[in-house]
Amino acid sequence: MLNYWWVTRPKRRLNSIPEVLSTFAELSLDQEWSGQRGSHLSFEEALEKAGLKKIGERRDHTGGGARTYRAWVASLGLIFTQESTGKTKLTLAGEAIMNGDSPVAVLTEQILKYQFPSAFSLSRGVQVSSRFKIRPFRFLIRLLADNRINYLTEEEIAKIVAVEAEKETDACFEYIVKRIIEFRSLGDDCLEKDFAEKYASSKGGVNFVNPFAHLLDLANTIMNWMEYTQLVRRNEDGKLMILPDKQTEVQQILAHRVPFIDRPEEQEFFQRKYGIDPKHKKDTRDLTGAVNITPRIIAEQKIKNAFIAESLKTPIAKISTEVIDRISEMTELSSKIVEETLQKLYPHGAIGSFMTEYFEMAFKGREEASDFEKATVALFHDVFGFETKHVGPIGLTPDVLLISDIAGYQAIIDNKAYSQYSISNDHRNRMIHNYIGNLKSYSASDVPLAFFSYIAGGFGKNITPQIQSITEETGVPGSAISVSNIIAMVEKNLITPYSHVSLRAIFSKKRMLERKDI
Repeated sequence: MLNYWWVTRPKRRLNSIPEVLSTFAELSLDQEWSGQRGSHLSFEEALEKAGLKKIGERRDHTGGGARTYRAWVASLGLIFTQESTGKTKLTLAGEAIMNGDSPVAVLTEQILKYQFPSAFSLSRGVQVSSRFKIRPFRFLIRLLADNRINYLTEEEIAKIVAVEAEKETDACFEYIVKRIIEFRSLGDDCLEKDFAEKYASSKGGVNFVNPFAHLLDLANTIMNWMEYTQLVRRNEDGKLMILPDKQTEVQQILAHRVPFIDRPEEQEFFQRKYGIDPKHKKDTRDLTGAVNITPRIIAEQKIKNAFIAESLKTPIAKISTEVIDRISEMTELSSKIVEETLQKLYPHGAIGSFMTEYFEMAFKGREEASDFEKATVALFHDVFGFETKHVGPIGLTPDVLLISDIAGYQAIIDNKAYSQYSISNDHRNRMIHNYIGNLKSYSASDVPLAFFSYIAGGFGKNITPQIQSITEETGVPGSAISVSNIIAMVEKNLITPYSHVSLRAIFSKKRMLERKDI
């Protein structure tokens, strides 16, 4: 029995969950799983072929790796086993991801609802101690929102929170706050004398070389899951903190009381209740009918699988000829059936799937600067309808040029893949003299320059006066917008499209933009 929190981790990050789920669905949906060694091996081979799992020797040829990946998606409430048939079904949350809904939105809800006890935590081979009755990620968010704590480190989660936080009561919360403050003062000296034995790994007792290794691995995975929600981020010192522009959203999450899911020992009941996606309040589906697996259904599942994999790597705002050709090549199916399937299942594309990758790009410094720029070009073209040019590679130019013939203006965007970007004197001069002052060197358009804007993971405290200084000198209004708010604009645009006139007004506010502005 595990005497600490637990999340399974065939991979430490959740970015590949949609692909793993769709690969599993292609091979095993509506099929029996238990005891079907052939299915397990087929799934494992498919994961390896897709690059989702390292190719292993699989000495025992039992499909153990496949079972681990299946447990991963089950632990997040995306699938369940139908008790009457033994067949695997998607929960509503699993269906939502397969239907092209934003995986971040769906999985954020699943992460925040993740609880002990659960069908997963009680399952054979896991068995988290019954002393835990807690939603671990919600508890961690609550700690981060407390001004006595403000941040959490990997060590604090590993050595204090994941082993001592048992319940969500105020008494338990206050105890954990006290223990974290104590740990920050005393370090390991505040731990119990028998800590290593009491919280030893279930896989082999105490590791005397590093008795905390398994707990630190667990804490790292927990932090990765939390970062996937785009509510929090680790800073340069490795401290996990709520993103400045997500403070209000976090407070709203914590203010909304969500009851524990009961009957965790009843797998189907629990999973269907846990796996309710953001668009539904209950699962009323009748899944008892037999499913006739036709060649067309098999083809559609292959197309779904390929489309989801592609949508995670590149922004797809509509089903274009290019997308159809790409999926047709990947699946070796005719363009006709690919087009019919995509137009039926994803008529508006699946732009939300790419937003996970776009968010990550905004924090990677120069590592993926060019990819961040190209993605911004694609978003402003495909989502917001601008004529766009990636002018960054020219040199002494901004990253992206926007042109709106409809509204009669052009604009420039500069991407900065940093968590706290401030405009240095060099960057200020570059914007004034090269980007704005020398516009005609990289733009053939005669329409006026309406605005300049910076997109970054986050900004320093002085960003607004820095923007205003450039505006005062050039007469061109500017702005700065976080990647979180760009993503919010993309999501809003899917429901009510912005006009280019309204976008000009938003990006011309001469300050850092807030959620209320968009």
